[in-house]
Amino acid sequence: MSILQVSGLSRSFGGLRAVDGVGFGAEERGITAVIGPNGAGKTTLFNLISGSLMPDSGRVVFDGEDITGLKPFRVARRGISRTFQTVKLSRRMTALENVMIGRHVRSRAGFASGMLASPWAKKEERSIREEAMKAIELLGIADYRDKETGSLPFGIQRSVELARAIAAEPKLLLLDEPASGLNVRETRVLAELVSRIRGRGITILVVEHDMSLVMDISDEIVVLNFGKKLAQGKPREIQANREVIDIYLGEDDA
Repeated sequence: MSILQVSGLSRSFGGLRAVDGVGFGAEERGITAVIGPNGAGKTTLFNLISGSLMPDSGRVVFDGEDITGLKPFRVARRGISRTFQTVKLSRRMTALENVMIGRHVRSRAGFASGMLASPWAKKEERSIREEAMKAIELLGIADYRDKETGSLPFGIQRSVELARAIAAEPKLLLLDEPASGLNVRETRVLAELVSRIRGRGITILVVEHDMSLVMDISDEIVVLNFGKKLAQGKPREIQANREVIDIYLGEDDA
């Protein structure tokens, strides 16, 4: 069953058609990868799904609801979290504080309650801290919780960003090139973390250039080229697809 259904999605910038009539589904509790050469429209596609960009045409249906064109915070409240190509953390805040920010999308206490430190706001803040710690412990980074993120190794910063995303209890997690900047060992750790997150029942949609990682973790792969969907299938099917080999992987990788 598809928890995410994208149909006829398009977006142009000037005369450039960045995403051109793309359609696909992401199966609930599965890992779907979106691959393609630079400029294929992968990140634009993510921005359209997450509400960072408005589509020119097409629909995004999530968990049975049409969320096309909703603002990012409304998309997040419906259960979609994301990470970015470049780690976006508050460097002067601790790892725990950064993850707590992700949890605040689930908060209900208003601004006035927070400023007045009402009992309800204090109780909710304790709950936010507890849930943030659960996310940190899930990803095995509890030893870094009180350290400023700017002082942490890059691979740990990636894990903090992942923890922040899952602290919001998403049904769908969008990972935009999570292995970017990681070494081989860190990428292996990332693969384990992604599998651990999926084990919690979270559906994952990932854009990634590291083909070894993609083939290792994915249930389904969507291939984009010049904004259009070139192919979709299981990892073995994509590996054997002649068009994908020629256009994306290249003859040397065949």
